[in-house]
Order: sequence, then C-alpha cells, then structure tokens
Amino acid sequence: MESTFSSPAEAALQRETDAAGLPTPLADLDRVYELERVVGFVRDLGCQRVALQFPDQLLGDAAVVAARLEETAGSKMFILGDTAYGSCCVDVLGAEQAGAQALVHFGPACLSPPARPLPVAFVLGQRSVALELCAKAFEAQNPDPTAPVVLLSEPACAHALEALATLLRPRYLDLLVSSPALPLPVGSLNPEPEPLERFGRRFPLAPGRRLEEYGAFYVGGSEGSPDPDLSRLLLGWAPGQPFFSCCPDTGRTQDEGARAGRLRACRRYLVERARDARVVGLLAGTLGVARHREALAHLRNLTQAAGKRSYVLALGRPTPPKLANFPEMDVFVLLACPLGALSPQPSGSFFRPVLTPCELEAACNPAWPPPGLAPHLTHYEDLLPGSPFHVSLPPPESELWDTPDVSLITGELRPPPTWKSSNDPGCSALTQRPQLELTESSPAASFLSSRSWQGLQPCLGQTPVTGAVSGRRGIAIAYEDEGSN
Repeated sequence: MESTFSSPAEAALQRETDAAGLPTPLADLDRVYELERVVGFVRDLGCQRVALQFPDQLLGDAAVVAARLEETAGSKMFILGDTAYGSCCVDVLGAEQAGAQALVHFGPACLSPPARPLPVAFVLGQRSVALELCAKAFEAQNPDPTAPVVLLSEPACAHALEALATLLRPRYLDLLVSSPALPLPVGSLNPEPEPLERFGRRFPLAPGRRLEEYGAFYVGGSEGSPDPDLSRLLLGWAPGQPFFSCCPDTGRTQDEGARAGRLRACRRYLVERARDARVVGLLAGTLGVARHREALAHLRNLTQAAGKRSYVLALGRPTPPKLANFPEMDVFVLLACPLGALSPQPSGSFFRPVLTPCELEAACNPAWPPPGLAPHLTHYEDLLPGSPFHVSLPPPESELWDTPDVSLITGELRPPPTWKSSNDPGCSALTQRPQLELTESSPAASFLSSRSWQGLQPCLGQTPVTGAVSGRRGIAIAYEDEGSN
C-alpha cells in the first residue's frame, strides 16, 4: 500500500542521482558556492544552526561545503538532500525539523516566496559564459540597434548579464537587463522606482514603458534538453515579440517562436480537456510555497462553480503509477511552483493529462481572460485576489454561464454548469429517486457503476458452507494436473 500511493522508503536509497559532473575542485569551491557571502549571511544573523539545501546533481560537494562552512562560520550545518517535492523550492519544512534558524539554497531555484518566515540565502551558481560568442550571436539576431530587447538568462548565468550588456550598449540604445528576484536583505529599503517583478525576475523598466514592448534574448539552457525555466518565459512572453535563446558555451542561437507556438497549442488543448472533465484531481505539489492553501481553496471553488467535482490528493511527487490508482479522475491539476508545474513529465507519461492552475482557471472561469493579459500565467499566485491578473468569478445569474460552448475534442455541445451559490435554498447535494429514496450524487459512484468489474462480491448468506479442499498445484502456465502438453 505504501508503494502504491507514495514513494517507498527504499527509493531514496536506490535512486541514482544525476550527478554526472565530477566533484568541484577544492580550489574552486569558494567561487562556485560563494562561501564568503554565505559566511557573511550566517554571521550577520547570528545563527547557530543552518540548513544547507542541495539538489541531486550537487550532493557530491555537500559534505565538503558543509565542513568548510562549519569551520569558517562556527555554526552547525545540516544537509537537506531529499526534498518531498521539487528541489527548486525552499524546503522550510525540512529546515524546521532540523531546528535550523536559517537556510542556504544551492543550485537552480524558482525563487517562490516560502510559506513561513525563514531567512534564506540563494546561491544560484556561476556557469561560465562565452561573452564574445554571445555578443556576436546577439548582434546577428538583432540587426536593428533601436529595437527594445531584454537580456534574460538561466539563474546560473545571471552573473554575466551585466558584462554582456557592457559589450552591447555602445551600439544598442534600448537594452534592458533582468536580474533574479532574490529576497532583499533584512532592513534594506525597496529601490525607487520599484522594478517590475515577473517570471522570478526583476525588470527595471523606465516610466511609461511596458514589458510587452520588448523582445527577448535568453542566455542559458543546453541543446536538446527541455528547460522548464525557458518554457515559463516562452508561455508568458508577448506572442508578437521575437524570442531567441543562446547557448552560453558555444554561442549558438535558436529562434524560439516555433517552440512557443507548440507550447501554447498544447496548453489550449489542455484547457479543452479541463472543460470536458467532470471529475478533477487537485494534486498538492508543494507545502512550502506561500499562499498554497489559499490557492487550493480557490481551485476548489472554481471547480464547484463550473459544476465539476474535485478531490484533493497529497501524494508527494506525482508519478504515473501513483496517479493510475485514481481512474475516476478526468484530469489532474498540479498545484506547484512554476518550474515544478512545467517540469518535463516522466518517460512513462500519465494516463490522464496533468494541468497547471492557469489552464483550470481558463476552463472554469467564463470571465477569463481579461483584455490585454499575457497569454499564459505560470504561477498560481497570479490567479489569487490581490494580483493584477486576478479575475473574479461572475455571479451565478450572469449570462456568461449560459454561453453555448462546443467541445473542440468531442464536437459535442457542453451543457451549462448547474452550480448555484451555497446559500441558495434550492442547492442540494441530494437527488430524489422515484421510490422516494435519497441518494448522494457522486461522479465517482457513477464511474464505479459503469465498470464491468466492481470488485469482489461478498454475497453474504447466498453461498453454501463447504469444507476446505486441496486446490490445484503448480504455476498458471502449467498446473500439475494439466499434463506435459
């Protein structure tokens, strides 16, 4: 049962970490892991117990880094090497279990705010960038020196963006450099004017300018491997603007317009699947990101308003074997950070589509999207009240609920939702049968009744009592009484 609905305990010991690279040379540890800055962070807070969170590919350096930090900072270090969900999120629960007073996160990060207040320092890494090759690639793809362009990068290449911009600014007049949206130090004041914060980055836009006016040049990724951070940008970027990616090692560029179109087409297909669905499984994909409880309540209200039944499933990291235990679900919605929701699916694939909260919002809210909205949001926090992208549900008497809708998958006309507000006296979860018996309407029960096999039937009192007899011996392919043929 444990291995059916959750990962077995042996999986953490038998899983092969993808630490393909060799351990970092001792002479480069200070530079790669920014140990001097980490020591300053620990000393400024006066912490005696600090948690160090490493992704799988950096666990080979974890013991050496922890030992050096203990020796230099004089504090007790704890290594967090196996998170319950994605390694890009801050594991505040693991840090609390270790009694840590602060946490240092190493490696790629989604930079989502944690659910509980905890001092966090991020070490994103410093991947080498061939500046001259990237500058030539930028000039080849952007011949117009007056065109507005934003320099983007994966977190490990963010350290080189200012140096790259220095090489390009003598010619390009409207160049904008983004930076990771790292938490500001304690006691520091917000910069004026406050930069736009989106996609886990900060954009220092000039007054009166909009991000939708800019093209993009992304430095990072690797050829052939999917990058959830790049997918996040492609989905949310303005469709009419050019978007190029550049490999930091070789300077090879690629026009990402076709890939962005495929991603958006896939998302539109998932929206149609969500509109056809009657039963929705809400997967709790994070417990450490801020406002995840509020987002879960929002999704449940959303499905209720659209006349759908929803079930909340807490299964840890979703895998095809886990979700296969719930065939009643028509679609699943993964409530996770942007990188976790867009991460590549396992090779076995899921037997039901796995959506993001944005697709469920587009399927269940008839007022979505508002005019001028970016094509696809990737963080569930953008859907909640207080966000500029939040769209309230129309009242039950609104005409938007009665708009005819035809499924683009089945070609059938979708019936309007039968949802009413909970304070409506006509609302009831019970339906009356002709025999005046009351029974609860449940899509799961309807699914079970439609199955040809519904489980073992006890037939109490209908089976005669007999003595035990010896059964057949052997294996199914050749029992002993079947002979040699």
